[in-house]
Amino acid sequence: MQTKTKIEEILKRTFTIEHLEVHDDSHLHAGHVEALTQGGGHFHLLIVAKDFEGKKPVERHRMIYAALKDLKPQIHALGIQALTPQEKK
Repeated sequence: MQTKTKIEEILKRTFTIEHLEVHDDSHLHAGHVEALTQGGGHFHLLIVAKDFEGKKPVERHRMIYAALKDLKPQIHALGIQALTPQEKK
């Protein structure tokens, strides 16, 4: 199973999601020294979830990192845009 699919499945199980986009940007980093030596892909996600209400951005990111902790070896870089449903509008 692709890492992108794993990320989507874990986030859907963990959060009450209204919208989710996971983009695999690994191809943009092909040949970078870190990509060759450290492995893992480059991903960006947009996640809109009620779970983020009342949370600061850093808290939201920590929640996402905690959910994806088992995929750490497969993720080299993760860009996160985490919003509440009210912020998405």
